[in-house]
Parts: sequence; C-alpha cells; structure tokens
Amino acid sequence: MTRDNKRLFRHLTIAVLIKLVVLSVLWWVFVRDAHVDVDSERVAEKINGAVSSQGVSK
Repeated sequence: MTRDNKRLFRHLTIAVLIKLVVLSVLWWVFVRDAHVDVDSERVAEKINGAVSSQGVSK
C-alpha cells in the first residue's frame, strides 16, 4: 500500500467507526425501550383478511 492508500484507509475506518458509535447511541437513547403491544385477535384479522366495518360501503 502506498502512503496515500494507507491514509485513505485510516480516514475511512475512522468515519465508519464514528458512524457506528453514533448509530449505537441513537439506538440506545430512542429504540432500546420501545415496545410494541401485539393483540392476537388483531393479528389474526390481518392475516385472514377480515374487513373492518369502517371500510364497508352501504
């Protein structure tokens, strides 16, 4: 590797590491404690393709 290639590699490695740290911090702050409540009846309706009463025209 030439001197310029080593320098480019070092800069790219540092940039990727900084991005990984930032993404990890964002996940830790905003996503870590997020939970989604799942209702088994609603999931079954979605899977079976049940039509809600709001979507039916009279």
